[in-house]
Amino acid sequence: MQNILLVEDEAAIVGSLREYLSVEGFKTTAVSGQEAAEMLLRQSSFDLLLLDVSLADGNGYDVCAAAKGYHLPVIFLTASGDENSVVKGLDMGADDYIAKPFRPRELVSRIRTVLRRYSGTQTVTIPGGLTVDTEKCAVTKRGAKVALSALEYRLLMVFLNNRGKLLSRSKLLEDIWDIAGDYVNDNTLTVYIKRLREKIEDDPQNPALIQTVRGMGYRMD
Repeated sequence: MQNILLVEDEAAIVGSLREYLSVEGFKTTAVSGQEAAEMLLRQSSFDLLLLDVSLADGNGYDVCAAAKGYHLPVIFLTASGDENSVVKGLDMGADDYIAKPFRPRELVSRIRTVLRRYSGTQTVTIPGGLTVDTEKCAVTKRGAKVALSALEYRLLMVFLNNRGKLLSRSKLLEDIWDIAGDYVNDNTLTVYIKRLREKIEDDPQNPALIQTVRGMGYRMD
């Protein structure tokens, strides 16, 4: 389980983020700005720092600098439209930023993208001969290119990022809506899952990669 250090003043945001990230498979340790540097010094097992720029009891940039001393990836949480904070944070080495108010699904997507970048994992291989190059957004099956539409690829990435988890149809619709910004209804989702299976499964009528859990949703093991 990957461990995220959350430095944020607003209790409501801390509570909702900890609960949401836990559901998504992350462990979250929440501290104040003053505690953050000491926490980084005591514990080096964090995988990512999620940091509010504007802290009541400290400077977010100082915390960022400390994290970069431990080669820890950093995502800034900023006030909407605060361009100066964004530029300064990126200049200091922050890996990404997201403006408040943010959509939880978009934040999780950005967290996973940054973590993949730091892990050096750009190619994901799935039993059955399927390979996904996340840097080039390219999919191959036993060496042959698989031509996916943009939404089919996004749907595949949702399954890949949630391997082993049961995904309800409503959750899939929420993920695709938030990440893609496209309108997808329940009937359209059925069509895209069918098309994706036809392209990546050996036997689309008896899928082994994207499995249907009757009455509940889908799962990629």
